[in-house]
Amino acid sequence: MWPNSEETQQLLREAGTGDQQAINALLEKHRNSLRQLIQLRLDRAVSRRVDASDVVQDVLLEASNRLGQFIEDGRMPFHLWLRQLAKDRMIDMHRRHRGAQRRSVDRERSLEASRQVDDSLRGMMVQLVDPELTPAAASLRRELEDRFLAALDQLPEDDRDILLMRHYEQLGNSEVAQALGLSEPAAGMRHLRALRRLRSMLATDEAGEADFTDQA
Repeated sequence: MWPNSEETQQLLREAGTGDQQAINALLEKHRNSLRQLIQLRLDRAVSRRVDASDVVQDVLLEASNRLGQFIEDGRMPFHLWLRQLAKDRMIDMHRRHRGAQRRSVDRERSLEASRQVDDSLRGMMVQLVDPELTPAAASLRRELEDRFLAALDQLPEDDRDILLMRHYEQLGNSEVAQALGLSEPAAGMRHLRALRRLRSMLATDEAGEADFTDQA
């Protein structure tokens, strides 16, 4: 999902010298990845009022203003820093939206909205679902995909977050650990638990449907 790290490092070195073209190229290079991240994670209730492209622009503007501090600090990979800015921005927007509405905004994600994000989620399903759960018929496969997306949406936020980080954003375990402020073993265990919960939900759903079919 994120641009090549070697090219990013080269642009950061040039940006560190004050090269405005390098700064612009660095931010533009990450625009599409940032948009995918925001479209996937932006609360749907908020997205009815705010366009994802506007959020992307706000995050890139903040990144441009704070880039010097980031380069001087140098403790975090650029893409992890950028996604943290985006996450903080979305949290802030959610809070302001909730205050404006004077009610709690529940996280909503329809199956159709999930499909529009990227085909990567369906690729993620292929990685996670046990082979014997994948029907040969195309129509049944689509049905399984729908169940997968529904199960993913029903997971606790921490579980869903780490699965998206690992399998959608393609972040390694060490990157996830750094982004979440965890040790690498703790991040690995959290990922494993999330996988187990998702597979358990899928298996339960499959068994429940089989029982219904038998009764019918």
